Amino acid sequence: MNKTWAQLEELQPQVLKILNNALVKDRVAHAYIFEGNRGTGKKEVSVLFAKSLLCQDNRGVYPCNECINCKRIDSGNHPDMHVVEPDGNSIKKEQIQQLQSEFVKAGVESNRKIYVIEHVDRMTVNAANSLLKFLEEPNSETYAILLTENPQKLLNTIISRCQVLSFRTLPPIHLQTRLINEGVDESSAIILSNLTNSMEEALQLNNDEWFGLGRKLVIQLYEVLMNRPHQALLFIHENWVKHFTDKAQNEVGLNLLLLLYRDILHIQIDQEEKVVFSYKKEELKKDALQQSQKKTVRSLELILEAKNKLNSNMNLQLLMEQLVLDLQEG
Repeated sequence: MNKTWAQLEELQPQVLKILNNALVKDRVAHAYIFEGNRGTGKKEVSVLFAKSLLCQDNRGVYPCNECINCKRIDSGNHPDMHVVEPDGNSIKKEQIQQLQSEFVKAGVESNRKIYVIEHVDRMTVNAANSLLKFLEEPNSETYAILLTENPQKLLNTIISRCQVLSFRTLPPIHLQTRLINEGVDESSAIILSNLTNSMEEALQLNNDEWFGLGRKLVIQLYEVLMNRPHQALLFIHENWVKHFTDKAQNEVGLNLLLLLYRDILHIQIDQEEKVVFSYKKEELKKDALQQSQKKTVRSLELILEAKNKLNSNMNLQLLMEQLVLDLQEG
């Protein structure tokens, strides 16, 4: 179900306030960059904003959600709203050129035309240059909304021609509540909401047998490191690398391990209410007494360093072996 203006305003008050003022004062920018993490509502706000611009029966700035324009935007087939997504791993020059050719034509329903480019940071160099030319010669009734999780990868010349709106990361409790309402058990909902901001990704992980087994393996590795550290290398060789086979899977595993060590730190600084692995709390409390706060912080630093190395060409098994050796030394 599509969120209303009021619902999105609750999640992203600053962004919605800026867009509201732009609509009220009739000072809508010809191009916006919506930047923020996954699951922060960028796509939903872009759809809502497009409705406000094209709605036949606006209630002030709020779209009616009932007229033919609103319904066609919801179904993804409004002739004056175009959405561009990566073709494979990137957005190609041909996609931007096709978009430009559409915008040469007059609007079907009105003179207004809107285009939304998802993952705009994935444009090829040629596509980025084509988009730049498009942005440099805006039609007064043409509006661009560029969505990205990585604004630092965009050309400065593109950024300078857009109004940048930053979407704040939502607190885990927001996603946790939504997951529980969808039937996810509370302990899993707490963990998932601390792993991702995306409802879609959280539900996908929750329904994935791989994730369930991976979660168990991470806890086992943690227990080996705490109680039988001399067996950690063997565990990596016999268990970890057979299950966590690529960079993305290893990132999930390291994120879970990070949460476990963060739980220990929360216990050590008297913030037990923030423990994520709540069903392991008693065990974690015992572990928290057996090591110093300094060592816990160092462990967190080492796991973060390993996560950063995932983007290099380092062999994944060597990376994990080095991590457990470092964690043993503290």
